[in-house]
Parts: sequence; structure tokens; C-alpha cells
Amino acid sequence: MPDAPYAADAAAATLYDDHPAVQALSTDRHDEPADFDAFWTATLDDARRFPPEVRRAAVDSGLRLVTVEDVTFPGWGGQPVRAWLLRPSAADGPLPLVVQYCGYGGGRGAPLDHLAWASAGFAHLVMDTRGQGDDTPDEHRPAALARAGPDGAHVVRGIVAPATYYYRRLITDAVRAVECLRLEPFVDATRVAVAGASQGGGLALAAAALAEGVALLLCDIPFLCHWARALQVADRGPYAEVTRYLAEHPERAGAAMATLRYFDGLSFAARAGAPASFSVALRDRVCPPSTVLRAFHAYAGADKDLAVLPHNGHEGGGAHQLRRNLIRARALLDAPPAALGASPA
Repeated sequence: MPDAPYAADAAAATLYDDHPAVQALSTDRHDEPADFDAFWTATLDDARRFPPEVRRAAVDSGLRLVTVEDVTFPGWGGQPVRAWLLRPSAADGPLPLVVQYCGYGGGRGAPLDHLAWASAGFAHLVMDTRGQGDDTPDEHRPAALARAGPDGAHVVRGIVAPATYYYRRLITDAVRAVECLRLEPFVDATRVAVAGASQGGGLALAAAALAEGVALLLCDIPFLCHWARALQVADRGPYAEVTRYLAEHPERAGAAMATLRYFDGLSFAARAGAPASFSVALRDRVCPPSTVLRAFHAYAGADKDLAVLPHNGHEGGGAHQLRRNLIRARALLDAPPAALGASPA
């Protein structure tokens, strides 16, 4: 598992957000907008107007056993989104595909950062993050937000309305990554997994709910879950960025909170049914454990498991968690597709 943003920050000294909070939260009704499904249906219908054309260009990575390609596919509004595609060079026949989403504040990086999944026998797509990496611009970025590197404060970009919010575009990119790549001839469309940590975990959870044909979800320490609770508890990372923004602009708080209801992982969890593995770090100050556990409890799929990391912060277990995910995903390599519960539709 690639390093999560803020992974180097000190973990909480105590279990500041322990399980009793989750027990209380589990009885709370999640406040979801009545038009949540209509909003996402309209958003994705608009994106699906653009043909799922995937462009692939060979990359000389210096590797012999792994083939690397630079991929472009149409995301939100048909805008080009970049990704790395890695797969075993000696593969014969369609492969299971892992679509990976990146953590907050970073993009796809370099292909040599992402060798584990192809080495294990999978095709592996690493989606760039619009505006956060260097290769996929967010074309709707207001110039006034260009204050913190190439991206600006993306977690609050357009937050006063669901139609303009940054994560509407990024979640659409995540869904289209699955829908476009699963049509490629080297992919077995019945064996597609979505994966990520932190922001990537939140995007994977949304894609599991919204994209067609997801067979497995690997959701580590996810961001974008239970906003109302997270903004009360998190003292660093993107939730804290939202809190600071609302402190500076209290007149926008009502509109912002109304917007975030359309982008909450609790709603996506209730609509996803693929087999799933989650992880939660109980000393995580970036994605508070109660928010992750709430999403896990809300997840509608019956085949789900949870790795509880009592001593970890937002690094989320690192290579130990990656090994767990590789083992969990063996079903995509070894089991007949019908046994996975995936639908090719």
C-alpha cells in the first residue's frame, strides 16, 4: 500500500476516538438528501455520453517482467484523465484488474512506485487525481484557490453547491476508470477490484457503489466518510482544512454542509454490495476511527471484513496492510468468476 498522506504525522497518544463512540453512532440515522440517487444518476449519465475510449502508450520503464503503459480515459465531462497501467509481461488471456485511487494531495507518481499488484498477477490501473497530481488538470479550478501548490485547497473547491464541488468531478473520474478499463480486451470484466487508502479509500467506496461490475472493494482508512462526525474530531488533514475554511467563512457553513451530504461514504456504503475488506487505525487523527467504523457498519454487502489496527495512525499499516489486501484479492485470481458474485453487466 503506497504511503498515505500525513503518514509521517505522529499518531494520537491515546485512543481518542474509541469504539464506544461508534456504538452510539451506529444508532444514528444518516441524514441523506432525498435526491441523492437522482443527483448521481444525472451526473454519471452525463459522463457516459462520452465514448469509453482508452488510449494506451508504451512506457520504457526498464522492467522486463512488467509491462507499463501511460493510459488516458474520459472522466467527468469527457475530460482526459491520466493513469498508469501495469501488468505482467508474460500474461496469457484476460486478467483480473485492480483500479487504485491515490491519497489526498498526490497523483499517480511514477510507475515504479506501483509494482506489487502486477507482480502478483493482476492488471493494475493507478488513476491520477485531477488537480492534485501533475498530469491531470482540474479544468474547473478557480484561480483564486491557486495558493498551495498545483492544486490549491481542493477539498473546499466549489463546496457551496453539489454541482460545483470538486469531489463530484473526482468521483466521476473514479467511476469512469472502472467502466472504461473493464472493456479492454486484456481485462476480465467479471474480476475487477477497486482499492485505495485515505482519499483513495473513499473513492474506492464510491466507485463500488456507483460503477458497474465491481467484484471486490479494498477500502483502507477511508476519507470522505461521516462528514458531520469527522469535522468535529479530526485535527489535521483534509477534514481539518474544511473546518478552517468554515471558520474563515462562517456564512458559507450551511451551504457547505448541505453539499457534503451528497459526497458521504455512508451513503455510498449503503449502496455497495461487492465483497469488501476495510481497515481502521485507532490512533488515526486524519480519518477518525469512528468515521471509518461507521462506514463499515453501513456497508450493505454481506461478505465484508475489517482489520483493526490498534497501534497505528494514518500510515495505516503500510506493507503489512498491502500484504493482507493481496491475500484477500487472491479470489480474483483463483476462484471461478461466478463464485465472486460479480456481474458482467
